[in-house]
Amino acid sequence: MQRTADPVTRWLFLVCGLVMLMVVVGGYVRLARAGLSIVEWNVITGIIPPIGEEAWQQEFAKYQQSPEYQQVNVGMTLAEYKRIYYIEYVHRLLARITGLIVVVPFLYFLWRGSIARAQAGVYAAIVMLFGLQGTVGWLMVKSGLLDRPAVSHVRLTIHLLLALLILALTLWTALNRFYYAHELVPVRVDSGLSRFILIVLGALVVQIAYGGFVAGLKAGYVSNTWPLMFGRWVPPKLFSVVQPWWLNLIETPVTVQFIHRWLARGSSYCGICRGRSAVGDR
Repeated sequence: MQRTADPVTRWLFLVCGLVMLMVVVGGYVRLARAGLSIVEWNVITGIIPPIGEEAWQQEFAKYQQSPEYQQVNVGMTLAEYKRIYYIEYVHRLLARITGLIVVVPFLYFLWRGSIARAQAGVYAAIVMLFGLQGTVGWLMVKSGLLDRPAVSHVRLTIHLLLALLILALTLWTALNRFYYAHELVPVRVDSGLSRFILIVLGALVVQIAYGGFVAGLKAGYVSNTWPLMFGRWVPPKLFSVVQPWWLNLIETPVTVQFIHRWLARGSSYCGICRGRSAVGDR
């Protein structure tokens, strides 16, 4: 197995690192309640933060019109606003820098022929997914600037899953180049273990999605007991709070937390059973 870390491969690994960093910073932005501090998305002019007292007052005035200020942070001082502004600013600046690092080298490598034309589609997909990620990110923020001080939990989850998809596709491409001399080896599901891994991966993606729903709906506060919820294994009205019934799967906090809990248990149980089976087959 030949290992080659050419410039394209190193670029891909760099993008992976930046995406992971953005996910971590994005998590901190949410925990710091800073995601709604910048109420506009100026792709070019937004690179520079407000300069001078007058510019800060204008930016603060825009934030004071938002639901978050009026319902959550009423009375916030300008100094306090600057703190959450800079947290979100760093997040957006990192996204801009990562975007440039994704697009510019891609065009350069394509022009130089470092990326084979037959494989350009995979690299173009990474670039387009990154653009889609930025768009979804703004739509997510915009959903929290209308009538309630919270972003759409569905858009939040899509934003997170897109980041993981970009990371997975970029890492797969980088590892293929590193281990298989620039060839993209197709994924093959030709064994029981491969199928099991695929099932576990699917369950993990669903579990991460429900983690996003839990975070967006603040469903983690619904019940603080384990393993029972409200003294029951199955709490009442899981599928009757909203109609049609299936909307409860993604809209009702109790149902979302219940699924998130039991999906984790089921995945762990299946993993243990499969591991024992694999040991027994040896």
